[in-house]
Amino acid sequence: VLAAWQRPYLNIFKHFHVDEWKRSAKEGDVAALTDTRMKGTIYRIRGSNPASSYLQLPRAGTQSLGLTGRYLYLLFRPLPRKHFLVHLDVTTEENLVVRISFSNLFKEFKSSATWLQFPFVCGAASEGAARQGVPGAAPADARWTCLVLDLPSILALYLGRSYSHLRGVKLCCNLLVKNLCTSDLLFEPGMTLAKARLGDLSCRGVAPMPRELAFPVPKGEKWHDLYDYIRY
Repeated sequence: VLAAWQRPYLNIFKHFHVDEWKRSAKEGDVAALTDTRMKGTIYRIRGSNPASSYLQLPRAGTQSLGLTGRYLYLLFRPLPRKHFLVHLDVTTEENLVVRISFSNLFKEFKSSATWLQFPFVCGAASEGAARQGVPGAAPADARWTCLVLDLPSILALYLGRSYSHLRGVKLCCNLLVKNLCTSDLLFEPGMTLAKARLGDLSCRGVAPMPRELAFPVPKGEKWHDLYDYIRY
């Protein structure tokens, strides 16, 4: 059961004051930028190799975030024509630390007892190679993406393990990141509160995206025409 301070969702960047760098670490070319389109601060992480530039939470590898929400949300955009890498360290109920990694560097899925590597195919605004499901450098018009990871399901499916909590996150180059969040609720982008009530989706654990986690949608536009929503 989610601790009260983590309900209904936990805005990780806000809660851990990422902008102050006291509880998080940064290495290499990591910058906080104001993005007018995203209507707020985003973090740009770039570098020639993943080990050289990253944003890490918590600051020390010996500490743990201790976040127990079922879903992890990563709001990010791969930098054009580059490779990116994301590491999530999760702890099982047997106290085993498992690393879950996503990257467009990986050609195929690989797994060991303590490491799951998922190839990531970047979506693009235009049709073409990205749509054919081939990992590789991000397209020039790579979109902002809401990546949703069902952590207990991933551990159960691939390793037969029970999920305890999210221990740490390491966002390596090359990407722009708007936010990270954990929750037991499945947030549906582009859904309005009225629509959610109408379909009584709350009893199924589905809810509209909280405002501070949402991507801006200009009047007359549709969320899914502008952004990608990927669920694992």
